[in-house]
Amino acid sequence: MVDRIIVAEPRGFCAGVEMAIKALTWMLRIFAVPVYCYHEIVHNAWVVRAFEKAGVVFVNDISEVPTGSPVMLSAHGSAPQVVEEAQNRAAVVIDAVCPLVTKVHHEVKRMSQNGYDILYIGHKRHDEAVGTVAVAPEAITMVSPEAGVGDFAPKDPSRVALLAQTTLGMHEWGAVHDQASERFPELWTARRSDLCYATTNRQTVVQSMAETCDMILVVGSDNSSNTQALVRVAEDLGTTAHRIDRVDDIIPEWLEGVSVVGLTAGASAPEHLVQEVIDALAPRHGFEMAHVTDEEEYFPLPRQLRVFTALLGQVVEAGLTVPASDWHAWTDFDRSWTATDALSLINR
Repeated sequence: MVDRIIVAEPRGFCAGVEMAIKALTWMLRIFAVPVYCYHEIVHNAWVVRAFEKAGVVFVNDISEVPTGSPVMLSAHGSAPQVVEEAQNRAAVVIDAVCPLVTKVHHEVKRMSQNGYDILYIGHKRHDEAVGTVAVAPEAITMVSPEAGVGDFAPKDPSRVALLAQTTLGMHEWGAVHDQASERFPELWTARRSDLCYATTNRQTVVQSMAETCDMILVVGSDNSSNTQALVRVAEDLGTTAHRIDRVDDIIPEWLEGVSVVGLTAGASAPEHLVQEVIDALAPRHGFEMAHVTDEEEYFPLPRQLRVFTALLGQVVEAGLTVPASDWHAWTDFDRSWTATDALSLINR
């Protein structure tokens, strides 16, 4: 029997995931189902199933969206061609891309226009990496964290930029950065790291937990890059770690001889899945928190959604003489209204 659980803090939903889930919930409240979403809104099986049950259809090609239907683009960012095709096909397009991914897209565009060859560290076929490379495919060479710089040969060694998928592990970024800096002394990198603050925070707390835990459980889905990175961080420090989608995935043999279990969750995993693990393990001496920082980041709903709802409100106001404050007050509550609240709303 497990004696104690150490729970990571922070864990679970980041600001980008919060924004995306709330935005797709608004789409369900505004439009008749089905509502379409290009790619999974976030990489979590439970969240995706919840939206599917509520009437969202996830597609991997914009051509699958019926002409004139509303569509949302996922939090991982989309290729410029996809955005353009969606705008030509759909009645309403809401882009729920994380602002941190948008930052990298801007960097790619700017550095390519300035004549730089771009080294992009990412995972092949990951939605974010695919969308980012598509911004300037002629200027980008994508390398995996495992392979590193390899035989990359820029046109001008003095004009090389290094960018990264936001959900990479810190050690993955660091290893390739060191290689590239050695080979290209004038290497350009962003002043602020491309790595997501939430990704970094969750990895930092796992590093601290690895010192005292016999095993670490990471709640999150298989296609979640940042979740997989948490497992690798623990394992690199010599601590056994397992990824689980939910409590039913725990294999009893994992717990044999284990006294202290560390518990965390990837940035797209709902909190109730973490609580279910705590309840199932029922540690004899309870649980404690491993706290490294507070997260107060907030990303507002996508501009297109804010504009659309404002226009909708004006139309209703004109027809029903409803005070404007009644229609715009929702923006005042958006900071306190959470993705967990939104998911509860669609799962009633």
